[in-house]
Amino acid sequence: MFLEIDGHQLATSWYGQADRTFVGHGGWVGSSELWHEPFQLMQSSWRCISYDHRGCGISVFPASSISAEALVDDLFRVLDHYQVGRCVLSGESLGGLTCLSAVLRDPARFDGLVLIDSAPRADPNGVQGLAAGARHDFPATVASFVDACIPDPSRQHLRHWGRQILLRADPEAAARMMEVFLDVSPDLAQVDVPTLVMHGSDDLIIPIGAAKALAASISGAELVVIDDAGHVPTITRAPELVAEIERWYAGVHPT
Repeated sequence: MFLEIDGHQLATSWYGQADRTFVGHGGWVGSSELWHEPFQLMQSSWRCISYDHRGCGISVFPASSISAEALVDDLFRVLDHYQVGRCVLSGESLGGLTCLSAVLRDPARFDGLVLIDSAPRADPNGVQGLAAGARHDFPATVASFVDACIPDPSRQHLRHWGRQILLRADPEAAARMMEVFLDVSPDLAQVDVPTLVMHGSDDLIIPIGAAKALAASISGAELVVIDDAGHVPTITRAPELVAEIERWYAGVHPT
């Protein structure tokens, strides 16, 4: 389903009919496809919602429309469109900064926050390198990035899929998506919702130290390290990811 925003089209999707709602946000220019397998596993007990944030997937927005604030605005528009009063919100990688900003803007909308292979802030060197690479040779930059995200040689099919996902983006949109986060630094001490921080032990994009710093800065946050996982456990380790989310949620919201 497409949601019209300021004359542009945001592609959204949902699974399941349960009473509780889980909303997943992708990273960089990773589309809602990053959530397909987790949502297939969760849809019997959750209503699962995701969308191709502006600049990625099949959503149609010019690169000039991308800003950190607009990405947060879009998230709340999706919640309102699907009449979500409260939900668990999850962000993967760079999407974690959008989700943190949303939770800080209106914590009453969220029953919990799940941050997957995220960091407290964007790394300037990494941002500038990927932005320059996107503008200079986007296919080569994507290929190198995906190889680092999924280094396991037995997962060639997933690397192929990952490249297809990211290459739907316009190169300038991909560059801008990085650059708009350079000045985003959420006040983690003000995060006041139950938080789960999950991170692959073998993440080559965002080191495990960033996850430890993230969890240590959010009051009551739990850190779960997925052994032998890289940067995108939503794709490579979905069953373990979902099991940990269910365990954590049952602990913070016992029935």
